[in-house]
Amino acid sequence: MAEKQFTVIDETGIHARPATLLVQTAGRFNSEINMEYKGKAVNLKSIMGVMSLGIPKGAEIKITAEGSDADEAIKALEETLVNQGLAN
Repeated sequence: MAEKQFTVIDETGIHARPATLLVQTAGRFNSEINMEYKGKAVNLKSIMGVMSLGIPKGAEIKITAEGSDADEAIKALEETLVNQGLAN
């Protein structure tokens, strides 16, 4: 299992557009990928799940991946978050 913590830096948090980018990135991998915020975990391949977290700026989130391509999935999601200016 691979996991990584992030702090959301986007002014509007993880809203529809960035959530879509994250779901699309997660969908490229076979691993089970989850995003956790305030003790609640959702499937990162589900746009409704991600949106239900209501993640604001300054939030601490954790992404976990379990499966054969877990490390690659975490790396790709980290690149998406950083390159889009969403989190660090």
